Amino acid sequence: MTDMLIHPEVNVVPRNSYVADAPIDFETWIRLSEDLNTELVSGVMVDRMSAQLPHEWIFVWLLTLLRNYVGKRGAGVVLGSRTAVRISDFNGRLPDILFVRAGNAEIIRKEAIYGAPDLVIEIVSPNDRPSDLIPLETDYRTLGVREIVFVDPQRKRVRVVRQSNEGEYADEFISSGRLALNTVPGFWVELDWLFGEQRPSELDVALELLNNPATN
Repeated sequence: MTDMLIHPEVNVVPRNSYVADAPIDFETWIRLSEDLNTELVSGVMVDRMSAQLPHEWIFVWLLTLLRNYVGKRGAGVVLGSRTAVRISDFNGRLPDILFVRAGNAEIIRKEAIYGAPDLVIEIVSPNDRPSDLIPLETDYRTLGVREIVFVDPQRKRVRVVRQSNEGEYADEFISSGRLALNTVPGFWVELDWLFGEQRPSELDVALELLNNPATN
């Protein structure tokens, strides 16, 4: 596919897509996307929308907190929004945040994640529509991600989709109290922290969680 012709095309939704003379495969997308912020959907490269500040504030705070906690416990690897995840030959995603437990580390390669992360977290933007989110969730379910979290700053709620030991998925909405992650034992955050205008220090929260006897 080195000679394929790729040109931008504007969809009905305000996102650019990059259409080639043949479906773009995952390896080609990885090579081409070094200079483009895109995801690969059914062989088409689709632009990701620029994040607004509420999205970025939550992203940076949660990524820093989760990375500090996981790093101190030696539980695995936490990566951010430019890490590609291979879904299939013609599909690839860039989760806002992902976690791979230490026992699953073989899926992490130099170019991308080749396998199912244990956890993905997506922060919903105002421009995200069901037509965007449903295929995204379907891809993560198909891959076998154990825990999928959608943080929605607009509605101030979180939707968590979890896989059971039997492989079935069930979801729940959380609009108050705590968000606890099954895939990261001992880790939780108050929703007031996530959606508040002033959040506690990431380091202070991580130390509180690490010093809690229930997490050790």
